[in-house]
Amino acid sequence: MTVYLAIAFGGSLGAVSRYWVSTKTYLWLGTEFPFGTLLVNVSGSFLMGLLAIVFSEKMNLPEELKFALLVGFLGSYTTFSTFALDGLQALNNGAYMKVVLYILLSVFGSLLGVWMGYLAARLLLR
Repeated sequence: MTVYLAIAFGGSLGAVSRYWVSTKTYLWLGTEFPFGTLLVNVSGSFLMGLLAIVFSEKMNLPEELKFALLVGFLGSYTTFSTFALDGLQALNNGAYMKVVLYILLSVFGSLLGVWMGYLAARLLLR
């Protein structure tokens, strides 16, 4: 039961963090392109890569904390469903090139984020 509570707590923090980061990003860069969702997905992927290595190789943390951070926080912080909705709305508005760019940047940016997180963890844990 404590694992579920840890996930719920982490999830609530991740959801609030997602809203804060995306809102601040849209205030900074505007809403013509879904930069807020893109930043959340790429930064969340980076953190997932970093923490996956740190937790598995260097830190002996309680399982509840690992689940709270990886499943709860990052699970609700990253926004793949929002990504899909943003893409569908752009398609419905006829912004086909924007959709293609957004999909490519989101997918490859997130993969790059995870990879960079792995590399950062390896460098930090030397």
